[in-house]
Amino acid sequence: MPETDGLHGHGDSVFAIQRPGQIRVFTLLEARQIFPLVRNITAQAVDELSPVLESMRANMENHLLLQQQEIHYEEIVQRWINKMERLGVVVSGLWLVDFDTGDGYLCWRHPEPVLDYYHGHEQGFGQRRPLQEVIREQQPEWADCIPTI
Repeated sequence: MPETDGLHGHGDSVFAIQRPGQIRVFTLLEARQIFPLVRNITAQAVDELSPVLESMRANMENHLLLQQQEIHYEEIVQRWINKMERLGVVVSGLWLVDFDTGDGYLCWRHPEPVLDYYHGHEQGFGQRRPLQEVIREQQPEWADCIPTI
């Protein structure tokens, strides 16, 4: 049985749709190809959430309005999480995603302009390192298709 709802496998389609809870393994090239979509979806969610946050701050004393805004907040964030998971990336926090390489993660947080950091599976955001440094030191298989700078 196929592991994706759409095209799958390396080289078939970078935009393969994953089943909920399924993690995809990316090469650096694949992650960089899908990254603009991840960045755009995230920017749209951030923009959609901004007026909700303003309304929540303005209505701190009105518990009914605040509760309604909290529901709207959760809907926006959950919709973003669902979209990220369908693309096969790992949601590690609010506006923070990881692309699994098989031995670690290419790490990105909004509003960073490029996918430029890496950390191991047992590490987190605080231990991420510049991607080019990791490629230079480790020469990982997932980066073979990308020349180092």
